[in-house]
Amino acid sequence: MTASLAPQQPVLEIEDGSLVLGGRTLWHHLDLEVVPGEIVAVLGPNGSGKSSLLKVILGQLRLARGTVRLLGGPLHRGDARIGYIPQQRIMPPGVPLLGRDLVALGASGHRFGLPLISRAERARVDELVDAVGASSYARRPVGLLSGGEQQRLRAAQALAGRPRLLLADEPLLSLDTDAQRLVSGLIDQERRERGLAVIFVTHDLGPISPYVDRVLSFGDEAHVHPHHAVYDGDEVVA
Repeated sequence: MTASLAPQQPVLEIEDGSLVLGGRTLWHHLDLEVVPGEIVAVLGPNGSGKSSLLKVILGQLRLARGTVRLLGGPLHRGDARIGYIPQQRIMPPGVPLLGRDLVALGASGHRFGLPLISRAERARVDELVDAVGASSYARRPVGLLSGGEQQRLRAAQALAGRPRLLLADEPLLSLDTDAQRLVSGLIDQERRERGLAVIFVTHDLGPISPYVDRVLSFGDEAHVHPHHAVYDGDEVVA
């Protein structure tokens, strides 16, 4: 954790946020703070704006109204302080990049070309590859790996650069039960040991329910969301 950062200073702040896409209001009046070490799960029906929330934080979409701040300052697209696990996207067989090198791209700040990383960064990559159970295939071309194997490596890649905020978009869908446990446990370990803040989009709280602090729930109405429901465990707190 950065020494100058107060323990409870929010990593992410959204104030009175509204998102409009194609003339449709997905959500509005959204106020959200995520502090170091907190895991916030995001639930809601398809089309309610869960993945779009992550795109706003990544700087890929702009709010129609409201502000977003990262660590007290403005957002910048491609900010290395944000790690991102996307929904599963299968890499084709022709991709020559080795699985381990995919993870190393996260440690090197996603620079183009083969990653040149320090000894400490190599150790970090090895640690993460092992943590997601990918050691046996990490030196194979990533295009030859299964969807679940690729997704394990993406989870490791997102954490390799020691981000302050992790955005995870349905990261467990293609994983079997054991892999879900490994990836969820790794995210929990990172938040406990490093104060990682996490926003975790999911359709099923089951695999991560032991680790979630709050749930942000988008309602069924497509156009009007006057408030969002926040839960702590099973109890409504706001």
